[in-house]
Amino acid sequence: MKYAVTGSTGHFGKYAIPYLQKLIKPEDSIIALARSIEKAKSIYKDGVEVRPGTYEDPDQLIDSLKGVDKLLFISSQPGAVMSRIDQHNNVVQAAKAAGVKFIAYTSFPHADTTEAPLAADHKATEALIKKSGIAHSFLRNNWYLEDEMNFVEEASNGEPFVYSAGNGKVGWAPEALYAEAAATILTTEQPKEVYELAGPMHTYAELADVLRKVTGKQFEIASVSDDEFMANLRKYVPDQVDAIMTMIQKLIRNHALEEDTTDLADVLQKPVPTLEEQVQALFKTPEK
Repeated sequence: MKYAVTGSTGHFGKYAIPYLQKLIKPEDSIIALARSIEKAKSIYKDGVEVRPGTYEDPDQLIDSLKGVDKLLFISSQPGAVMSRIDQHNNVVQAAKAAGVKFIAYTSFPHADTTEAPLAADHKATEALIKKSGIAHSFLRNNWYLEDEMNFVEEASNGEPFVYSAGNGKVGWAPEALYAEAAATILTTEQPKEVYELAGPMHTYAELADVLRKVTGKQFEIASVSDDEFMANLRKYVPDQVDAIMTMIQKLIRNHALEEDTTDLADVLQKPVPTLEEQVQALFKTPEK
């Protein structure tokens, strides 16, 4: 069995491939697809073949996917010169042309039914994969705790914890756990078509309380309007990023990330860490 991972030099790919190495059989092999061959080779020195994998180059993708049985398709970042859906279409069509038999695609919570603007590309990509006729699993990842580092860092410095998501809940979990689940699903003989992957549901107020407990810092917790949230963001994030982060707060306030699912724990066959355990882990010094 030959496995491939797109976006192999990004955070998710760098988590997923080591997990995959632990799960595959000795006779199996892994291909890391990357925009930068040099960067990928510096990361994956043993037991991983590196091939070019630029989402904008369909001919290159076809060549690089030849011989691949199963593909972990990590969604690209929006905002590039080529639209994300065009990039994704290139990957799907290349996979079909190369004879890939299975795709696991990192998607968005309830991508097929949600009205969240951030889900539009994911919904369209899921449709492309279905239309291709390739067997698949949609890995609808909820939210990475690491996405909240702005909040964590501000709170750690005793600055106010400001949010506009109201009582909307989020299924935070470490990105590494989502990647471990992806590798597990990729190597499963009969995976489900859809996985709603999420950690325990919590509000931002609950996250703030956990940060107070873990850091020992006392800081103001303020639930504000979107305009006030954006104005606060402008103190420490670049232009345009403030608008994106505010949009995310709005979709959370509208309950776009609330789910009742045990898929992540079921796939991993272990409990997802509590929010307090997750936050504590953010402050641990990595082992050398």
